[in-house]
Amino acid sequence: MDKDNGFPLDTHILLVDDEPLVLNSLRDFLAFCGSVVSVARNAEEALNLLRKESVDIVITDIRMPGMDGLQLLKQIKEDSPELPVVLITSYGSIENAVEAMKQGAYDYITKPIVDNEIKIIIERFFKQRQLIQENLRLKEELLTAHRERFCNIVGKSAQMQKIYTLIEAISTTRATVLIYGESGTGKRLVAHAIHKSNEFQRDKPFVEVSCGALTETLLESELFGHVKGAFTGAIKDRIGRFELANKGTIFLDEIDAFTPALQVKLLRVLQEGEFERVGDTKTVKVDVRVVAASNQNLYELIAQGKFRKDLFYRLNIIFIEIPPLRQRREDIPLLVNDFIQAHAKQINKKISGISSEAMEILLQYNWPGNVRELENVIERAVILTRGQIITPVDFPENICLQEDKEKTLADNSNLKLKSALMFPEKDFIVTALNSSGWSRNEAAKLLGINRTTLYKKMLKFGLLKNNR
Repeated sequence: MDKDNGFPLDTHILLVDDEPLVLNSLRDFLAFCGSVVSVARNAEEALNLLRKESVDIVITDIRMPGMDGLQLLKQIKEDSPELPVVLITSYGSIENAVEAMKQGAYDYITKPIVDNEIKIIIERFFKQRQLIQENLRLKEELLTAHRERFCNIVGKSAQMQKIYTLIEAISTTRATVLIYGESGTGKRLVAHAIHKSNEFQRDKPFVEVSCGALTETLLESELFGHVKGAFTGAIKDRIGRFELANKGTIFLDEIDAFTPALQVKLLRVLQEGEFERVGDTKTVKVDVRVVAASNQNLYELIAQGKFRKDLFYRLNIIFIEIPPLRQRREDIPLLVNDFIQAHAKQINKKISGISSEAMEILLQYNWPGNVRELENVIERAVILTRGQIITPVDFPENICLQEDKEKTLADNSNLKLKSALMFPEKDFIVTALNSSGWSRNEAAKLLGINRTTLYKKMLKFGLLKNNR
C-alpha cells in the first residue's frame, strides 16, 4: 500500500459516466495517484469491460442514459457481490444514493466532485479490506495453530491436531463415533471431548460403560435395565444406562466384549432407537448418541466371526484413531509437566520440575501402557521424590532398564541364554503392572496370560512385595 495515497499502487479503478469532463478529470487525478484507470461512457460498456478484466473498485454516476447507475449497481452485485461500487449523485438525488447503499453500494459522493473526497473513500475501502484480510489471517492461524490442549486432552503433535480438528468438525452433529487406540491412549478423554464440544449436548448426560469388565448378563442389565424377577438377584426394577443417557451421549468402552446376542440388541438401538429391558416386553424409546471404543482390531474380529459387520458399519460413521504415545513422543514433556502439577497439588507437595536426564529417559522409553503408564510413573515419582526436582532415582526399575540391558549385554558377551530371556520377561511384567496400576487382572490381560500364571511369575521375580 502506498504510504502517500493510502491505497495500493496499480489499483484498477473503473469510472462510468456519460459526461466527458467529469470522466477525464477523475481519470487524470486517480492516474496521478498511481491507479490504473479504465473508463466507460455507459453501463453496457462498463459491464462488457467487467466481463473481460479484473477491477478493484467501480465509480459510477447514477444518472446516465439507458441503464442508469442503480441498475448497473444491481447487475454488478449479481455478478460480483464483493466488488465495491461508489455512486456519484447530484445534491438533489441523495435519497436515491442512500437507497442504493441499502442495496449494496459501498458509498456515494455528491457533485461537484472534490478530488480528495474520492481519494478518502478509496483509502477507507482498502483499509477496511486490509483489516478484514488480517482478521481472516489471524483466525486461520488460530485454527491451524498447534494447540497444546483440547478440552482435557494434552498434546501438540500433528496426530493430535488432526484429532482436535476432527472433533470440532463433528461438534454440530450427533453422528456415531468409533474410537480405536491401544490401552491407556486416552479413548475416554476423546469421548468426553466429543460430548463437550457439542454445545447442544454438553449439558445433557454423559454415561460411560466399561463393557469388558462385565459378564453378558450383567452387561445387558447394565445397558438396558431389567424388571423385578428377570433373573436371580433382580429384586426390583432397574433403569439401564441407555435410558440414563437419553438426549445425551453413551460411551461404550471395549465394544469388542459384546456377545453376538448383545450385538443384535445394540444394532437395533442404533437403527431404531428402541429396546426392551431384560425380562420385559414393553419397548423403550431413547434418543442417544453412541460413542464406542476398542483396543482390538474389529476387522480381524469380523473375519473371525466374532463381530457383526452390519454393527461395525453402524458404529463406524466417524472413525478416530488415537496414536500410541511412542508415536507422539513430542507430547511427553507436556504430559509430564501436566501430571507433575496435578499430582503435586493433590498431595500438597512442592515440585518445581524434572531433571533433563530424567526427561531423556522418559523420552526414550517405549510406553507400552501409553499415557496411563506415564501418569502412573509420574504420580509415583511425585510421591517418592525427596527433593523438588524429579530425577531418575524416582522412577521404577523397568523405566531405566532399557539402558541397563544394553550395558549388561555389552559387558557380558558370555551371558547365558536362559538368563538373557528372563531379564526382559521381568521387564515386561513390571511394565504391565505399572501401566495397570499394579492390578493383576489388568496386567494379566495386557500380557495375554491368566492371573495364576502372572502370580507365579511375580513370585519368581520377587515382585509380590511391590504389589498394591
